[in-house]
Formats: sequence, structure tokens, C-alpha cells
Amino acid sequence: MPAYTYLWEFIVEAEQVAEFERHYGPQGSWVELFRQAPGYIQTLLLRDSTDSLRFVTIDRWESAEAYLRFRSVFSVQYAELDLRCKKLTTRETLLGNFDESTV
Repeated sequence: MPAYTYLWEFIVEAEQVAEFERHYGPQGSWVELFRQAPGYIQTLLLRDSTDSLRFVTIDRWESAEAYLRFRSVFSVQYAELDLRCKKLTTRETLLGNFDESTV
């Protein structure tokens, strides 16, 4: 079964960049939550080289089913963390959900 990946784009408040990186980075709050669930693989945080307030996260799971189980089991914790992080950004956009190619 191919791995499942989703990407989010964030435009971060200028005064919140360090706090955003603390929560969304590879050792951040989101990763701490994700690591509690079976099937989590990794998170990458990318910063745009031409726009220092634009970031993309890449979250990888063993399968879409593993991610959906995580969202079900950890729905309260997810919602609480999402609410705490809302103040860090001016915009967040889901860029897409992807299955890794097996070719």
C-alpha cells in the first residue's frame, strides 16, 4: 500500500515566525501529537526562499486509513492544538492529499 501524504501552505504572522516553527517543525507540537498514532512517518517544514512568511508542511503516513484513524482517536487533542495555533497565521490552505506512486 503506498504511503499517504498531505501538504499545507501557511502564511505566518511576521511576529509569530519563531512560535510557528516551534509548533510545526520536525520536533514541534504537531509532530509530538502525530507520533502518538500508529502509521505516522514524518513531517517536513519548508520555508519559501523568496517569501520568509510562507511555509509548507508535508505530513507522511503509512496510509490514508492510518491518518483517518489518528484523526478519529485524537480528534479532541487535534482541535485543541489547531485552535492554539490559529493566531500564528494569516492563512492556511490545504494544497492536496497524495498517494505515493508505486511505479
